[in-house]
Amino acid sequence: MEKIEHINYIKSPISGVYEALVTQNGLGRIWTTKLVVKPKLNFVNEFYFDDEDATKMKIVELVENKKIVWECTSSDPEWIGTSISFDLSEKNGVTSVVLRHENWRKITEYYRWCNYNWAMFLLSLKEYCENGTGTPYQERHF
Repeated sequence: MEKIEHINYIKSPISGVYEALVTQNGLGRIWTTKLVVKPKLNFVNEFYFDDEDATKMKIVELVENKKIVWECTSSDPEWIGTSISFDLSEKNGVTSVVLRHENWRKITEYYRWCNYNWAMFLLSLKEYCENGTGTPYQERHF
């Protein structure tokens, strides 16, 4: 199985970074403006991009200010059954975010494109947490 893994450092308290990753307001400011999100274990978050079908992520682990794990239950076929995790730690006022997208069946063109887009996601998270303005999907220029 293949995985995507990134790290970014955010000059923001860990609580603010965690809040951005688990709330409708936070994820709406950094990933997509069309979403249904609740920070509750076993809740299935819904994210909408270009099409009418939702990308659905079940929350399988939620440890405040430390870890978030989603399992993809509906999306592009290459995503279904994969997991996305965010591991957070803070040192000297800087929060590190390790993002992992695991259980890809193989490396494909779509995998590579998603790898790039996860880096853009972390940049948007950083900008939102540090400056108050992220770049959700609807505001990005592809």
